[in-house]
Amino acid sequence: MLTALALAAVLGGTPAQPAGDLKLTNVRLTVGELGPPREGAKLLPGDVLFIAYDIEGLPINNEGVTRYQMEMDVQNATGQSVFKQAPRELTDFVPLRGNRMPARAYITLGLDQAPGTYTCKVKVTEPKSKAVGQLEVKFEVLKREFAVVAVYTSHDPKGEISAPTAGQVGQTLYVQFSVASFERDPKTKQPNVEMEFQLFDDKGLPTLGTPLKDVQDNVSPQQVKDGDGAFAKQFPLFLNRPGKFVVQMKATDRVTKKESTYRLPVTVAPAN
Repeated sequence: MLTALALAAVLGGTPAQPAGDLKLTNVRLTVGELGPPREGAKLLPGDVLFIAYDIEGLPINNEGVTRYQMEMDVQNATGQSVFKQAPRELTDFVPLRGNRMPARAYITLGLDQAPGTYTCKVKVTEPKSKAVGQLEVKFEVLKREFAVVAVYTSHDPKGEISAPTAGQVGQTLYVQFSVASFERDPKTKQPNVEMEFQLFDDKGLPTLGTPLKDVQDNVSPQQVKDGDGAFAKQFPLFLNRPGKFVVQMKATDRVTKKESTYRLPVTVAPAN
């Protein structure tokens, strides 16, 4: 099962120009909405695919307002549509103006998503000129297995305000992630997953003498009843000194003895 939502950020840069051909450029896959490039286009069920791109040629009026439509279609290897998002009328306030905006589209993979190759098609339309920009991204869904997935960073504990995987001294980032496709204890029907957190500096040395650990072995009765196969967690990261670091999240399913490790680079700039 796929769910998706197309998003547009509200940033501009150059003086306003007449609308011409609408183009979707600088297309790339990222870690989270504002993170670095993602390594490859292979995903496990439970993961989230973020597609970043720029909308070029989008007119923004003197009041800093722009209007446009966005739609999405995800097709399987045979060209059959497996998810469609109908055109959405969007209005953004862009006080910096210009005619270019960075934008995002993302796709959430359900735990029951069938393995295979898929194509995501995004279409942006400027309503007055009817100019159209389109992009296509291919990605592969792998066979379901235990893993740390859906990693991104935020400014808030709830994960509602996306953040880059970088900041400056004095800030706090929250590393958000999910653990998917774990097995349940045959007797308690509860998960039994141990998580371990460690950080490394630019020399590859651990910053913590002992990794932080947490165990997920108790979920709500409703979750037990529903048989949920994933849970979300977050790790607060206070940026107290500049440098390049790596946050390592390791999850171990104590029921199956399977392990999964995810390493996320983080850059900290000096305070101004």
